[in-house]
This record gives sequence, C-alpha cells and structure tokens, in this order.
Amino acid sequence: MAGKVTMQQIADHLGLSKFAVSKALSGKSGVSLETREKIVNVATQLGYFANKSPKAGGKKNEANPDGSQAAKETVIVLVPNVRYQTRDSLYWGRIIDGITNELEARDTGMVIVTDQFKDSFANLINPSGVRGIIGVGFISSQLLLEIRSLDIPFVLIDHEDPLIPSDALFMNNVECMRRVANYLIGCGHRRLQFVGNVRFSRSFADRYQGYRSILCEQGIPLDQNEELLSYEGDNRSEMTESLETILSRMEELPTAFVCANDSIAICIMTVLGKLGAKVPADCSVTGFDNIEDAAYAAPSLSTIHVNKEAFGRRAVEMLARRVEQPDSPLEKILLAGDFILRESTAYAKKVD
Repeated sequence: MAGKVTMQQIADHLGLSKFAVSKALSGKSGVSLETREKIVNVATQLGYFANKSPKAGGKKNEANPDGSQAAKETVIVLVPNVRYQTRDSLYWGRIIDGITNELEARDTGMVIVTDQFKDSFANLINPSGVRGIIGVGFISSQLLLEIRSLDIPFVLIDHEDPLIPSDALFMNNVECMRRVANYLIGCGHRRLQFVGNVRFSRSFADRYQGYRSILCEQGIPLDQNEELLSYEGDNRSEMTESLETILSRMEELPTAFVCANDSIAICIMTVLGKLGAKVPADCSVTGFDNIEDAAYAAPSLSTIHVNKEAFGRRAVEMLARRVEQPDSPLEKILLAGDFILRESTAYAKKVD
C-alpha cells in the first residue's frame, strides 16, 4: 500500500468504522478483544507502525494532511490481560492514562497490546516502526526475551525479571509499608497481620518485607497467618467470601490488618463488619494504592497514595532517556508515596 497508512484505510480493509479502529489502537474500551486483535494485526500488515520519523530532540512531527497520526513514532504499551492488569482497573487504568497523556504531549503515537495474541510478538509488530515498549505489570520471561531479541528499547512498570535486566519503575514499596507499620505500632498495636499473597508480585513481596522489617526492629512477634499471606481472589465477592472463612476460624483477631492493596483492605473491612468487629474501634485496617474506592469506603480507608498518572508519565520519560542514551546504565527508580490517614485506623484498645 503506497503512502502513509491511515486509520480510515485500516477501517475500510476490515469493514469497520474509523472510530472503532481509533479505539482499538488507543487501548480504549468498547472494542472486543477479538476485534482489537484483528485491527492491530491488519494495522501491522499494512505498515501503520512502520513509519519512521526524526528521533527525540528533533522537531515535532507535523500532522499529515489527512489528519492521520501515522507520521508519529509509535510506542507500544504492553498490558498483559492477567492479574487484573487491564485498562478498566482503578489502579492500572490510571497508570495507562498517565502514559497516554505524556505520549500525546510528546507527539508520539501509542498502541496498547495485550499478550493474548496467538502469534509471536515479533510477527505482531514491525520493529523498525516502534520507538520503544513500556511493559505494564507482570510480563513473562519468554515475552521479555523476545522483546530483547528484537533490539527494541523497553522499560517495565512494577516488574523486573532477574534473567533479563531492564530499566524498571516501582513505588518505594518497602519504605512506604515501613511507615504504615511503624505508625500502627506507635498507636499501640502489637498484634498485626499482613494480608496478601506475598508471592503474587514483586510489589507485594516488597511491601511484606517492609512490614516485616519494622516488626522485627520493634521486637513485635511475627506470628502471621499463612493463609492470609498466600491469599488472593478474582473479584471482591470471591475475596470477601474466602476471607470470611479464614477470619472466622481465628481464635483471636489481630488489632491491625496491614493489607497489600486497597481492594483487599476493603474486603477485610466488609468481613470484620460481618463478624461483629468494629473498624477502627476493634481492628485498624490499612491499604495501599489509594484507588478511588478508598476514600468512599465505610469507614474511609487509611492508605498509601500512589500518584498513578505520574507513574505513567515517569515511565515515558525513562523510555525517552533509554532511546536517546542506549548505552547508559540501567536504572531502577523508586517513587515516593504519601501515607493518607483516614477513618479506618485508631489507637489500639488498652488491655486490662
């Protein structure tokens, strides 16, 4: 196909609307996974991602006369459809919004790809038209090896692989959770419990490490319920049900639950209510991430605020640096978080 490929040409090829193509290539909802895959495949075949333009530092790309964005360099945002890492997530979705906004500000094209494709990643894209890749959340080692073999610059958000070194961006999970646990200990809590599968992700493991280190430093017994340290679920309804089973079997409830994220914390508060325990009078509860639901929970949830949009923007900055300085040392950047105190935490009850 001669000339620069437009969204309209992709739409005509598939018999779809340009609106549907635009949604699919920008990662917005409203297009089925099957249709999205067809659009990305056809866009690749027609060379939509293969348009080259000046590297960073040059002049901004001018829009094509027909309004096509094909002249922009393209960054692939890889979002595996696993572990709740989707555009609709209250956490991951906001990070992707930050990536989107920063790429738009830099006049750079973007396409979101899930790892649900049937062919190899190399067959899905044209490496010569891809400026770089941002991996959001957990990415399999096999896929990372394939990306590295294509010699495309990439950075990872909230994930790193011991076999495949890369630039990586994390929250400062250890220090943030140390602050949370230290605060609760300062409020007189001596029976604390971490909740969340510590093997679920690097972030959960780091949060548990921070929690555990403070308890050890303060001489607090690390008597943890193994079921709660391996606990996870597919949705809040399922999570609440399994948590109720675990907590109802405990002879004595902890006075503070330190949760690996806000969704778990909200489920814990629901279960405590069912068991007749008051939050925070009987049990304090903390979360992590500060998703929208945290402020509207009853009681409102004390949590670590993660500036999710800034997280996404910073990842784009990391990628730009890697593209411009390919031989510079790899970086692991830790972003600070703020501890937001709300109604779900209080001083521990005095023991008579």
